[in-house]
Amino acid sequence: MRITLRLPADLHEWLASQAKSARRSLNSEILHRLEVGRGNHSADDQSPWRRLLFPCPAPQVSDSSPA
Repeated sequence: MRITLRLPADLHEWLASQAKSARRSLNSEILHRLEVGRGNHSADDQSPWRRLLFPCPAPQVSDSSPA
């Protein structure tokens, strides 16, 4: 789906800067922030780049120490 979104210039600049820092497109940054905002805290795990670079799930670390 396509939409037209009007943003204040300062918000656009800030989002573009955040996207560049995270190596995302502006569109991907906005989508990421919307996903996190709606409670999908695994949004980074769903990134196409993450899936490409890290195709296997991260190993689970146990909190228990060897006795």
